[in-house]
Amino acid sequence: MAKLSGIERRKARVRRVIKARANGRPRLSVFRSEKNISAQIIDDANGVTLVSASSLEKDLKIGNGANQAAATEVGKVLAERATKAGLSEVVFDRGAYIYHGRVKALAEAAREGGLSF
Repeated sequence: MAKLSGIERRKARVRRVIKARANGRPRLSVFRSEKNISAQIIDDANGVTLVSASSLEKDLKIGNGANQAAATEVGKVLAERATKAGLSEVVFDRGAYIYHGRVKALAEAAREGGLSF
């Protein structure tokens, strides 16, 4: 078995705890790169992405996707799309990222938009 890096171990540990506590709720997964941020709500039981939003989308018209303002906008759009899809409760998966900065801004915007986690 291959040895995992620290980031991969941390991501696996966070995901294992989240899946144990999910109780059938879909998972809001965040991906952060140097230039953009994206999030998706995933139904792990069926392995299907239900809703997604990204700073790369043309209709969002985000100039710089690498700041907290862009993360806030992505969180608002994700929450809006989730409520249209009939989702209100999710479990937050921060991955290997610290709950700080852009990840925190996205989470707080999603909460303000109507998602509960």
